[in-house]
Amino acid sequence: MFKKILFTSFFLAVLSSLSGCAVNRATASVTPGSNLEAMKTFYVVKSPKDEKDVDQLIKDFLVKKGYSVTTGPELTPPYQADGVVTYIDKWFWDITMYMLELTINIRQPTNNFPVAVGNSFHTSLTRKSPPEMVDEVLTNIYKNAK
Repeated sequence: MFKKILFTSFFLAVLSSLSGCAVNRATASVTPGSNLEAMKTFYVVKSPKDEKDVDQLIKDFLVKKGYSVTTGPELTPPYQADGVVTYIDKWFWDITMYMLELTINIRQPTNNFPVAVGNSFHTSLTRKSPPEMVDEVLTNIYKNAK
């Protein structure tokens, strides 16, 4: 009887410790009245803390979709593009470093007003590679633009 109670307690403890490890969230929204389809050129602002070249991953995704894209440091508006892309990447250590969360904003080039925002959050058990995170966020943004 004692072994059965001990085993059940151990099993429940392990099960409850794993329940918080599998979080998977992907969201996107577009400002009403915004026309993402009209944006053909983008400027991706490289985050000063970015050591993983996330700006290049965003650029690669947009170029693959047929857009003209340049990257560089944050500039004073207006930008010489139809849209400005900013991002925040959060990394976490769990045996290896992985991207925990990625938020991408598409902004107007004249005043940095947000046109669209997307977010992807994956904990260790549902983690995705950085290119997959970029793909997920931007795909959701453009899916909501239609």
